[in-house]
Parts: sequence; C-alpha cells; structure tokens
Amino acid sequence: MTAPIEKTLLEKPRRWLVTGAAGFIGSHLVETLLNNGQFVVGMDNFSTGFRSNVDQVPVWVGEAAAQRWTFIEGDIRSYEDCVKACQGMDFVLHQAALGSVPRSIKNPLATHQSNVDGMVNMLLAAKEAAVKRVVYASSSSVYGDSPALPKHEEVIGEPLSPYALSKRTMENYSRIYASTLGIDSVGLRYFNVVGSRQSPDGPYAAVIPRWIEAFSRGNVPVINGDGETSRDFCPVQNVVQANIRAALCAGNVAGQVYNIALGGRTTLNTLYKLLRDGMAERGAPCAETEPRYADFRPGDIRHSHASIARAQKDFGYDPQVTLGQALGMTMDEYLASHGKSSSGIDEA
Repeated sequence: MTAPIEKTLLEKPRRWLVTGAAGFIGSHLVETLLNNGQFVVGMDNFSTGFRSNVDQVPVWVGEAAAQRWTFIEGDIRSYEDCVKACQGMDFVLHQAALGSVPRSIKNPLATHQSNVDGMVNMLLAAKEAAVKRVVYASSSSVYGDSPALPKHEEVIGEPLSPYALSKRTMENYSRIYASTLGIDSVGLRYFNVVGSRQSPDGPYAAVIPRWIEAFSRGNVPVINGDGETSRDFCPVQNVVQANIRAALCAGNVAGQVYNIALGGRTTLNTLYKLLRDGMAERGAPCAETEPRYADFRPGDIRHSHASIARAQKDFGYDPQVTLGQALGMTMDEYLASHGKSSSGIDEA
C-alpha cells in the first residue's frame, strides 16, 4: 500500500518551486507542501492568479510554517526570472499557464508565449539549476478529436484549439528534452479540475464557480450545447496528491505523461442538478431553476473520461476525494467567502 503523501513529505523536508502559485491549483500545492514541513518558493505574474492567494498563505498554514515560504513576482516568459526562481530547488511543480480554449482562440499568441515559451524557459532553467524533476500541468484537451473512451495516454487525436496545441507542444518538448538533454520532467494531463478558489469572474471562468454564483443569486446558468457533453471532473486535492507523488516517485518517468482524473464522467446536465440542489439545500433561491441552453463552444471536445491506470501503477496515484465531496466543499467555501452561512442566512 502506498504511504500517504503527508507521511512521505514529513519524513524529509525538500525545496519546491511552484509556478502559478497565486492561482487555483498552485495555491493548493503551496498550502499542502507548507503544512507538511516543506520549503516552498512561489512564482507568479498575476496575469490570472490573485494576490489574495499569496497574502492568505500565513492564514492557511500558520505563521511558523509561513517562515518556510518565499514569493517571487516573476514571469515564466522571462528566462532570467525562471533561472532565479529555480536556484536551490529540488523540484519544480510547473502550473503557470494561460488556460481556456476560448481565450486561446481569441489570443493564440499569448497562449503560445505563456504555455510553450514558458515551458521551454522553465525546463532549461531547471537543468541549469540541477533540479531533480519538473512536474508540469498538461491537459485532457490534447486528446482532441479522438473518440476513444476512456482516454489512454498513448491514443490521441488532432487538437481542436490553440490551447490544446500548446499543451501537446509542451509534452513534445518534455519528451525530446528528456531523451536529448537529460531533463527529467513529467506531464500530468488534468481532466477538469474542481474545487475552492476557482474564480467565477471574467469571460473564461470555470463552469462550476460560475454556476454556483448564479444559483446563489437566483439567476439561470447557461449550458453550452445540449447538456449531454460529459467531463471527468477531478477534485483539486487529488491533483495535489498526483503532483507530489509524480515528483517523488523513484521510477524512471522522464518524458512521460499521465492522466489525472477520477476515472469516470459526469454530464453537464447532471452537474447542473447537483449544484442547483446543493445550493438550494444551503438556502439559495434556485430550487426550481431550469437551465438555459446555448450553442456549443468552438474547440470543445464532446466527452472526457480518463483511464488513470498508468498513474496508479507508476507512482501510486490514489484519488481520495469524490466529486460530491469536492462540490460540497466548494459551495461551502463560496458561501463563507461571500458572507453567508451554509443555510444561506446573511452573516454580519
């Protein structure tokens, strides 16, 4: 049986660089590492991350653990910034990127510069600093138009968006640099990560926080398409575990990619009902709300369902948090941060 990551971390303090530390996934990585005795450097340029996530670190982990935390305001598009951040690090957890399919269609150059150029900078900087391993965020979008379900790492189709292409290109650099330059990097193909600290604001907001906000106000969320599009939603706690296990595993995984998900799928119609009913139980005025449907979004894949067997086999990935648990925690966090109790009553 694989040891819990908390026990593994506490046995030996190490030095970790988390890029995108002010973002959704990055901030959870920072919190978990610091709470388990590690030394952490965070890096972000706040293009999509939030200063509040950096400011909240001492609140999440306590003042003593925060003494092991350093933040660098830097940009992965700058090789010099990457070199500075990598100095003295054992591992790099590279989460910084520009996400969103619609954003990449609107501004493909920015997506390429952050995702591809930023990846190359970070890999070469890690090599210069003798970092043991880089674990980077890839995406299920690389499967493109492949209809096969569940998704296995070796069977991919043609990318459907500039974002998907950028993530596949990151994987290609990882593989080639591993074989030619000896850089140890591992890719994690995230499948629709969910949890607290996802922002509902802006045109590229994730669907779950956006719908939670709509339900809290009694508004009607919009489903793109017919609602039978399905996704393999993955709680952020499982993604944190996968990053740490991939970094610490003793096997030769350089240049490999792994699906990180729950290994199932949920339609948008089902997700709608779970969130509507959950928010109604918490006092939101949405019990009878029915969805509005809009056109399918260009570049979106139809179905997403991961095989997680390879990650389970190679580094003991063991998703512990269910979708239901993650949605409950996310709804409670939203209500708490917006001045409401779980019963929906305004708090002074």
